[in-house]
Amino acid sequence: MVTPVITGLAWDTPLGRDREAVWRRLCAGDSGLAPVDSPHPLRNTVAAVIASVPYGAPAGERQRVLAGRALRCAFADAGLSPADPEVGLVLGTSFGASLDEKEPTLHAWADDAAADVGYPGRPVCVTTACSAGSDAIAVAHALVRSGQRRACVAGGVDVVTEAKRLGHSALGTMSPTGLRAFDRARDGMLLGEGAAFVVVEHPDAARARGARTYARLRGVGAANDAAGLTAPDPTGHAVVRAVERCLTTAGLAPADIAVINAHGTGTPLNDEVEARSLLQLFGPDGPLVFATKGAFGHSLGATGAIEAVATVLALCHRRVPPVIGLRTPAAPLRLATGVAQPMGAGAGLSLTLGFGGFNTCLLFEGVRA
Repeated sequence: MVTPVITGLAWDTPLGRDREAVWRRLCAGDSGLAPVDSPHPLRNTVAAVIASVPYGAPAGERQRVLAGRALRCAFADAGLSPADPEVGLVLGTSFGASLDEKEPTLHAWADDAAADVGYPGRPVCVTTACSAGSDAIAVAHALVRSGQRRACVAGGVDVVTEAKRLGHSALGTMSPTGLRAFDRARDGMLLGEGAAFVVVEHPDAARARGARTYARLRGVGAANDAAGLTAPDPTGHAVVRAVERCLTTAGLAPADIAVINAHGTGTPLNDEVEARSLLQLFGPDGPLVFATKGAFGHSLGATGAIEAVATVLALCHRRVPPVIGLRTPAAPLRLATGVAQPMGAGAGLSLTLGFGGFNTCLLFEGVRA
């Protein structure tokens, strides 16, 4: 079977937009989390927002600006035109701006974003909660492998809004203190926003046009536990199935994985389930594990795409950023603590666990692997 390659990367984050500059800040342990005023009583007013898209502006406008900026960068980085009819577009989000503003459909923003960058058709829009960005990349993988598209630009976009802040505050998923993924003192997540896209391309097409290749997208896997609207299945069985399916698609074994970008929300149950699942799959001496929400916040429908870009960059640079906020690990995983750490040879997994039990795993392999 065809193994698609990644020929373009772009992100727009609370740490900036320049790909390498953001990576350096991530590895330095910088965080975009800061107080953001709200007229409502919240468990915590801290969030990771993007200063160049003012928080007070309409949420729908902010979503479309982020989408347009990151899409243009992704197309340009890959050397592709948005007007190329052989290039697909797959966009993911959670609720976008629809909880705060009247939107005609959950995909109207995607149609607008596509039109803004000059894409001639209608994009595929994926709305699978926090796994939307990862699922968009998985859809692109299928479209390229099946020959339906020569290439696809895929990823996710989401914005912080008052309704989301109120919702997570009421649900109790928002931390009253700070985001500390996999730490014994973890007590919740903090919201963030952003956009990220990868260009998934047929390897023959990439070679024919002399495109730069960042990585191979060797495998995808997904499983839904359907245990509840928000809480994951405490057994972690569906998480394990998603990773196993990803490894099977890639034709690789657990021993072939060098690094895992974990979902790492900092909520007690999510981290416990994720850690238990990873230990079952890889054991305590398995891959190096990192998580980026301490830097970017939890960007909901964009998080899987942002973390996919971070995973590819980890493979390109052969090092892993630290888990910000982690002081006392709560699980015997090989967690990246303190400072950026070198990683060994092998492939990388990006794991996303969304509300509603959406568990999605992407497997990337460095071009020198």
